[in-house]
Amino acid sequence: MTEKKRIYIAYTGGTIGMKPSKNGFVPVEGYLSETIAGMPEFFHDDMPEFEIFEYNPLIDSANVSPEIWQLLAVDIQKRYHDFDGFIILHGTDTMSYTASALSFMFENLSKPVIITGAQIPLSKLRTDARINLLNSLYIAAYHPISEVCLFFNNSLFRGNRTTKQNADGFDAFISPNYPVLLKAGIEIKNIAGKQKRIINSRLNITEIKAQSIAILYIFPGLDCSVIDNLLKSPLKALVLLTYGVGNAQEDKLLLSILKTATDGGILIINCSQCLEGSVNMTDYATGSSLQAVGVVGCLDMTTESVIAKLYYLLSQDLPNNVVKELLSVDLRGELG
Repeated sequence: MTEKKRIYIAYTGGTIGMKPSKNGFVPVEGYLSETIAGMPEFFHDDMPEFEIFEYNPLIDSANVSPEIWQLLAVDIQKRYHDFDGFIILHGTDTMSYTASALSFMFENLSKPVIITGAQIPLSKLRTDARINLLNSLYIAAYHPISEVCLFFNNSLFRGNRTTKQNADGFDAFISPNYPVLLKAGIEIKNIAGKQKRIINSRLNITEIKAQSIAILYIFPGLDCSVIDNLLKSPLKALVLLTYGVGNAQEDKLLLSILKTATDGGILIINCSQCLEGSVNMTDYATGSSLQAVGVVGCLDMTTESVIAKLYYLLSQDLPNNVVKELLSVDLRGELG
């Protein structure tokens, strides 16, 4: 008889395990484990063995920070040789940020790490939690993709390619510039996922620390003094959310402000407001003028992935020219 796969479930918090109360859904210690214990489908013969570790206190995903990412990474590293795969139960609001951050932090990853959650708690009748968790467990055991993934609404995505698109529907996440890895229908179909033999090799992690990073949305009529004041604060990096393929108003004062900042060592990254497509600052004069003053294009990375990659690179105290170069290099499948 083949030995059953063992999957570790890190329950960090989120809607998936909340309990109804007179004040709305609330996290309750032990409630998720008790609910799953009463659901026989999780203990079907075809399911892997699993162990649930519940974080204390449970974390609302709006409160997730680089310190939480570090906690999660170390938790999985400690248990890496004891399990065949890992599932992180997480709130949806910052799930893509966590998936992106962990993808950069983990080096030499040879086992699946799947982040999932729910729009409706597991205890409710119409929940999406049951199918999300059942599929995540089954895929981690029998269709392992050895990277940090996000599973939602019958799709397994590359984690650092995802963004949350829907606050109300079960199709909460999309991967705008990369195909899904697996699709769970009547059969589980491999679309773009690469299955490799699981190796119990050493998992290394790169520590991520909090960094002074800001995001600014470009819009018609934006006052240049707002950008000037922001760049005079102790920033290491500013992400500009620009138009289309990376365009912004061709304003001499704006360009002068940006050049002063980049000359002074502040990284300025050009990220499109569009979900699909890639930043290409050579297509239009309004983009090439940004490139001329030292702004770096992020190609087709999601905003979440850009932020996570900046945390990862800046935490290593690399020279600015190296960080600029690596922002345009595909490190974990996040671009290209």
